[in-house]
Amino acid sequence: MSELCPRFEKAMQIISKRWVGLILFELLDGPKRFSEMESSLPVSGRLLSDRLKMLEKEGIVDRNIYSEFPVRIEYTLSKKGESLRPVIEDIQSWADDWITKEEVEEISK
Repeated sequence: MSELCPRFEKAMQIISKRWVGLILFELLDGPKRFSEMESSLPVSGRLLSDRLKMLEKEGIVDRNIYSEFPVRIEYTLSKKGESLRPVIEDIQSWADDWITKEEVEEISK
């Protein structure tokens, strides 16, 4: 058996962190404001903020500030983040094929 690649391990640590996959999935549709993501994801504002900061530090998400009144801040996938699109879409496709309605209902409880 081959040795675990440190790069693969790091990638899995990033994308397997709770809520990261859902945040990335949200951003596949384009730029989002914090409040838009907070209202569409079942996550607290504090945790969402922590995850966005982590993704920004990793270079996966860009935080764009627009000098308007009031100031507008949007989050987008960076080039590095956008390169995860096929991975996320493949996970969605796998979930469509293999995750049952009953399993989804069990998660919701």
